[in-house]
Amino acid sequence: MAGAKIKKGDSVVVRSGKDKGRTGTVLQVMPKDEKVLVQGINIAARHRKPTQANPQGGIDRREAPLHISKVGYAGADGKATRVRFETGKDGKKVRVAVKSGEKIDG
Repeated sequence: MAGAKIKKGDSVVVRSGKDKGRTGTVLQVMPKDEKVLVQGINIAARHRKPTQANPQGGIDRREAPLHISKVGYAGADGKATRVRFETGKDGKKVRVAVKSGEKIDG
């Protein structure tokens, strides 16, 4: 991955899969695996046996990682947009939403 186009805390829209169209906040980015963890999206159920720590056991539901290509940055209108990099007047690299042209990083 060339740059971090999606970062922790970004609001993203799911572009494909069972949660297509849903919006969530990025909890974690895994650049080596090219995956993201999005709050409330791609919920996986794990059946847990009773243990001493969890005597009840049961079904554990939690977010599973999504491939980064399945999500897009949610712009001001709430729709997915691509992200590009521009160099600001001060020489800093800034993320910019392609559709609206708004600066993401301030």
